This record gives sequence, structure tokens and C-alpha cells, in this order.
Amino acid sequence: MENTVSIWKIKGKALLVDQPLIMGIVNVTPDSFYNGGRYQEKDKAVEKALTLVQQGADIIDVGGESTRPGSQPVSETEELNRVIPAIEGISRQTNVPISCDTYKSKVAELALQAGASIINDISGFRFDQRNIEVVGKHQCGCILMHMLGTPQTMQQSPCYQNVVEEIKDFLRERLEILRKAGVSLERIVLDPGIGFGKRLEDNLTILRHAGEFGLFDRPVLIGASRKSFIGTILDASPEKRLEGSIAAAVMALSAGAMIFRVHDVAETKAALKVAWKILHP
Repeated sequence: MENTVSIWKIKGKALLVDQPLIMGIVNVTPDSFYNGGRYQEKDKAVEKALTLVQQGADIIDVGGESTRPGSQPVSETEELNRVIPAIEGISRQTNVPISCDTYKSKVAELALQAGASIINDISGFRFDQRNIEVVGKHQCGCILMHMLGTPQTMQQSPCYQNVVEEIKDFLRERLEILRKAGVSLERIVLDPGIGFGKRLEDNLTILRHAGEFGLFDRPVLIGASRKSFIGTILDASPEKRLEGSIAAAVMALSAGAMIFRVHDVAETKAALKVAWKILHP
């Protein structure tokens, strides 16, 4: 299997994407579908992040607004109160890059000032156009994700004629908008948006074709960890979806994905290490 090595330029440094990278999830929200509320307090969020770093996380992703299907948006003030103290605390104790999962430009700006170096925008930089300006101004990394609709509407009968090509068209269009705004390709990672306006069959197709979303040889990020499509297959609650999540990550790796946003860092990292060795002897 041929491997295209990419550089991901983030704020202050560059990450070499020559092997799988693990992004550990720290949700500082009361209502996330998995571990909701457990790490909402700053000290607990910092402790969780440092544990994930010890387990091998290459990046920590901090989110202050649940985007599970049907979730309701939170105010800018509330999101700031959740994520900024956590990012400040984490950045004081580790040099591992921090991503802020937000589509709000003010949250993004203050997160970057607090120590984040990547902005992970689930809307593909559509909900708040100024978020593109923030990324360009701070010369940070960014994750460009596909989503159909909004978290409130995305699972209301999503439909595609060709899910792979339609997602690629979306990403290509948004990429061009970011590039025209001065965000270089080397700062962008692409995410096809598993579970964000997708049916079971769409998610499975995306995983089978994960590498095809790497337009212009940009790395592909997959965030399938413990999501509902795995629960549907296994008839299992989020707490019982570890094995299915690892299987999804390994299959996405074999199809060309290189960055994995996960809850279970140690287990996923070990599985991907073995899979990578098989794929690249």
C-alpha cells in the first residue's frame, strides 16, 4: 500500500503525517453522547487530557458544545467558559498540540490565544464566515469537515445519490474558499464527517473509501469513535462500542485515513500500530 507523507502546518510548528496520528477527545460539556459531564470541570478536563497524552495522544481535541444529533447550540459565553480554562490548563502542562472543536469565531480566536494551535470546525467553516479569517490571521491548523444540515437537522432523513462524490465536491468547494482567504493547503486536514448527516450505509461507504477524501494529498481525519452507527451494528450502548470503534479505525487506516479522533487512545493506538506494520512492512 503506497503511503503519501504529508506535512500539517499548525500554529507554531508542523506535524509530520507519516504514520497514524491519534487525536484524543476531551469534551467539556454536560451532554455529550459519551462521558457527558465527566470532564466539565477544568481540573478534571486537564487531568483527562494529560492521561490521554500519557497513553500516546498526538493531539488533544477540546470541545465545549455537544454536536450529537438533535443537540441544541450553546451561547458563545457558555462555550468560552467551558473551553478556555481547559485549554489554558492543558497548554501549561503539555506541549502536545491542542485542537479546539468550535465553529464560533470568537471562541476560536480566544482558544488560539489560550494555547490551541488547531481549529476543528464541524460546519466546514460555513456557520461563522469569520472563522476563516481567524484561521488565516493566526496561521493555525484547521480541520475542514463535511456535515449535511446542522446538528439539529442532520439526521432527519439524510440522502445522497453518491455519498463519496458529494462529500468530495463539498470539501473541494470549501477548500477553494479557504485558499482564496489565504489559508494554505498545508494547514488543512479533511474530515468526511462520519455520523454528521449520514445513514448507516453512508458511514460504511465513507470508511471503505476514506483515502479518497484526501484531495490535493491532504491527510484525512476519521472520527468514528463510539458513534451510533457502531451501536446499530452491535446493538450496543456507547459504553460497549470500543471493539467496533477500533475495527472502524483499522479499516479506515487500510483505506487511507491517517488521523483518528478517538475516546480510547491507548487501545486505538495499539491496534493501529499493528495494522500499520501489516500494511507497511
